[in-house]
Amino acid sequence: MEDQTSCAKICVVFSRMKPYVLMVALQFGSAGMYIISMATLNHGMSRFVLIVYRNAVAALAMAPFALLLERKIRPKITIAIFLKIMALGFLEPILDQNLSYLGMQYTSASFTSAVMNAVPAVTFVMAVVFRLEHIKIKERRSQAKIVGTVLTFSGALLMTLYKGPIIDLIWSHKTSHHANNSSTDTHWITGTLLILVGCCAWSAFYILQSITIKTYPAELSLSTLICLMGAIQSAAVGLVAERHPSAWAIGWDSRLLAPVYTGIVSSGLTYYVQGLVMKTRGPVFVTAFNPLCMIIVAALGTLILAEQLHLGSIIGAIIIAIGLYSVAWGKSKDQFGPTPSTTEEKGDAYELPISATEGSKLVIEANNYGDHAGKSNFPVKK
Repeated sequence: MEDQTSCAKICVVFSRMKPYVLMVALQFGSAGMYIISMATLNHGMSRFVLIVYRNAVAALAMAPFALLLERKIRPKITIAIFLKIMALGFLEPILDQNLSYLGMQYTSASFTSAVMNAVPAVTFVMAVVFRLEHIKIKERRSQAKIVGTVLTFSGALLMTLYKGPIIDLIWSHKTSHHANNSSTDTHWITGTLLILVGCCAWSAFYILQSITIKTYPAELSLSTLICLMGAIQSAAVGLVAERHPSAWAIGWDSRLLAPVYTGIVSSGLTYYVQGLVMKTRGPVFVTAFNPLCMIIVAALGTLILAEQLHLGSIIGAIIIAIGLYSVAWGKSKDQFGPTPSTTEEKGDAYELPISATEGSKLVIEANNYGDHAGKSNFPVKK
């Protein structure tokens, strides 16, 4: 009896700790995406080639699950749905991933992971512009979303205009003054602007995705198709940008590891784990762990990539994290408050429940997916 009681207690403790363990492990996985991608780009791999292989691996990894699990519920693809999938494949793999990778080369992996936390605020602004989000200025939840958005953009602006002195970590004293040329003042502002434009493309992707899933409610199949269309479109761009066959060659090194890791871990395992945790703890719980990815990337970036960590980046990242929590808190209250009449009159088919972010990315509650995508049980990401 005592043994059974002990086992029962251990099971209860493990059940309670499981979401925390999974989310911490997930942040390490997301941080790995930034570090591995940056290391691969620094070693000369073309970002165009990386994006093609990444989305191709993601499509191949998700296709078997989509074919088996959704064979009975997969709707037919109409011309309108096909055009939306093409647009989604352009917004995320072509615009977002290209601009984010280029901006990361101009700045750093830690800087990019911090700025990417601005995606929920950017999505909120775009949702308001397109009337997918209704604001009542007297309500506390609306005030929280507005304040969070202002804080997020303020943090991004601070990181753009103020670098500040270099912060030497314990292990970085030998490498902090030998940073990559991508972190020079010449490219810093350009890199930041590229990352922010990438955030806007990602936000537009989430909005269009939240609409598309209503007419094509097969998350895995839609995620696979988005990755497939992204791979095809990025291949067309890549063949124009990289005409030499040697640029497309891969070996048993980071040129193979990067697309496989980002395709399988970022576009497959990440979505599954987030969906699993969200079922029991909700999207706000998932969001709460996102700043941990920034910390991990900053630590690993200085240790592995010899990146410089500036005071302005630290302060800006903290402000962005506070803004992220404020926007997420405001959205979490939407499910308890009265549904805005304006949105209801248009139908809830276009409700955009911004609640959490994946690694550096946003989670759209209940109905999303994507390689850089929103979350359902299996969303799609970058």
